[in-house]
Amino acid sequence: MKIKSTILILLIAVFLRTTLIGGEGMWIPMLLQQMNEKEMQEMGMKITAEDIYSINHSSLKDAILLFGRGCTSEIISKDGLLLTNHHCGFGNIQKHSTVEHDYLTDGFWAMNKSEELPNPGLTATLLIEMKKVTDSVLAGVDENMTMKERQIIIKDNIQRVTTNFEKESTYNAAIKPFFQGNAYYMMITEVFKDIRLVGAPPSNIGKFGGDTDNWMWPRHTGDFSLFRIYVDKDGNPAEYSEDNVPYQPKYYFTISLDGVEENDFTFVFGYPARTNEYLPSYAVEMITEIENPKKIELREKRLGIFNKYSSTYPKVRIQYATKDARVANYWKKMIGETGGVKRMKGIEAKQNFEKEFHDWAGSSGNNQYINLLLEFKRLYNDLTPINLATDYLMEAGMAIEIVKFANSYKKLIELSENDPKNDDAINKQIAQLKNQASEFFKDYYQPIDEEVMAVMLRLYDQNMSSEFKPEFFTAIHDKYNNNYLAYTDYVFSKSIFDKEDKLISFLNNYKPKKYKKLQNDPAYKMAYEMEALYKTKFETKRIVLNNAIDSLQRIYMKAQMEMKPDTRFYPDANFTLRVSYGKVNGYSPRDAVYYKHFTTLEGIMEKEDPDIYDYVVTDRLRELYNNKDYGTYADKDGTLHVGFAASNHTTGGNSGSPVLNAEGQLIGVNFDRCWEGTMSDLMYDPEVCRNISIDIRYFLFIVDKYAGAGYLLDEMNLIKN
Repeated sequence: MKIKSTILILLIAVFLRTTLIGGEGMWIPMLLQQMNEKEMQEMGMKITAEDIYSINHSSLKDAILLFGRGCTSEIISKDGLLLTNHHCGFGNIQKHSTVEHDYLTDGFWAMNKSEELPNPGLTATLLIEMKKVTDSVLAGVDENMTMKERQIIIKDNIQRVTTNFEKESTYNAAIKPFFQGNAYYMMITEVFKDIRLVGAPPSNIGKFGGDTDNWMWPRHTGDFSLFRIYVDKDGNPAEYSEDNVPYQPKYYFTISLDGVEENDFTFVFGYPARTNEYLPSYAVEMITEIENPKKIELREKRLGIFNKYSSTYPKVRIQYATKDARVANYWKKMIGETGGVKRMKGIEAKQNFEKEFHDWAGSSGNNQYINLLLEFKRLYNDLTPINLATDYLMEAGMAIEIVKFANSYKKLIELSENDPKNDDAINKQIAQLKNQASEFFKDYYQPIDEEVMAVMLRLYDQNMSSEFKPEFFTAIHDKYNNNYLAYTDYVFSKSIFDKEDKLISFLNNYKPKKYKKLQNDPAYKMAYEMEALYKTKFETKRIVLNNAIDSLQRIYMKAQMEMKPDTRFYPDANFTLRVSYGKVNGYSPRDAVYYKHFTTLEGIMEKEDPDIYDYVVTDRLRELYNNKDYGTYADKDGTLHVGFAASNHTTGGNSGSPVLNAEGQLIGVNFDRCWEGTMSDLMYDPEVCRNISIDIRYFLFIVDKYAGAGYLLDEMNLIKN
């Protein structure tokens, strides 16, 4: 108990003894009052922390939801209208798209509620309350325990606490670690399961600039999509039903038509996914100098192949739109991240801090920390080659679509071999695999996969030592004389996993004794051999090393906070609701260049290029521009503002987050960061780290003037001072 009390006192002391600087930080909403409210109000905020997060009355938190499993969304109407990014809704828009009804290209607008489209499997999760549960989770934990012993006790405690809560509640509960496991909070949530597509602009608006402009500023993207939450007639979350009704929220955002000025206070309220701000230099070096460059190369090759076919065949462009976006997004982010750390001399900065830390740890009373950094160095030296080999398995081997698809048949093979009379389990598995096959082949183009396989196998072979290669490389070397194309031809000619008709026929007539046909399929054998390699060569050692690193990181986090008691520390992002705040600002990315804080429709017209898909301007948008038909959505300068930049600290998961003004009114939707600042997941530079948001007036303009869906605005609360 003494250990836990000491940690708690330390956390409170760090929060209160601080030099407050806006910009960097992703703050726990339930602690804003004691930690951040004063600074936020000094920076210009006109509301209170209780207005942002409250369990006693409705507050801003009641309008913010985790969208799916990776984005943020916000409620903007009395009838549960949900606003998020176009790229967050992209997968669902794509699922509804066909060549005949190409909603990606043409956009989609439901002109009444009966036209809204259901999205099976899509959820939206609302936070009801956060609770500090550190004492309960760490009950029975002793600092002399091994990491494995500690994890077992913590896991059991978390299971007990969440189970006990859910027995007495209709809500869900999940417990997350903060400050590297020095504190724990329980998230009490409500999950909505009937989420319907209401509207989305064409990709020439929602994804204007495409991968070229991704992560870049200036930006001119109308990155939004609209959904609606439905519930049963009693107002409870329910699976899709025609009898469900629109959700009536406890709170929905007021939308400001006033726009933003430079140096205006703003804050972002959303679900940032993952940051690692407190790593040692060895980890940052591994990520930016070793892992990122190799993953960048592998993804770049795949993207080139995707583009070659997508630019020629419209159907393939639709099929691979989501895949391309997923691969490209992190590819470009890694490039910016590595470049940003180099520009900041980030590794050197970490090393300088570590010298200071070593001197402090060697001073009186701090000897328990003296060997931390040496142990980090040893562990990361051992982990680096294993992580790199794992990257090649995932980014090269499992990037081959039929190999990854074939791997999903593992359970059927195991059931057929070990429990062949279990008809119920086998039939259930076959039904699942048939559904999966339908989804797979809908978005599959074999020539792309063949070319990807040949290129990925070559790069894998050239960059990995023999101990990290699966067995099929022996056949490539010996039987096929290092001819990757020949081996690829063999796999595709013999495999059943790229032939929809044959595969479905096989499943329709499946008998357990036929499992060997699947087991001997060359695509499945590739997947099997890669998994076997991982389990025998990587998995155990990787788990041991990562557990040891996690244990050290928890101690290192505590030590940093003890060493710097006057420095404010915020917990790393972990997909829990956070607040970040700053100012509307431009920035200077390099010598003699300055980017102002907003973009306009004029910039879209300047970028227009009818020969490049990402820069095509639709006829309707050009017509509105030529007529300057901006309605009430024009700025006071007479132009239509499209986006703006600010110094709010964001990361993945913040996509779709509401951007709010000093009064807590919606002024924008966060969708990106500037490329020069993508290293903010590892270290924050206030000079260049900027979040990028669509101006809410551009969203309203597209809905009303462009799409003619102005009826949706009738359920919103729009104000203009």
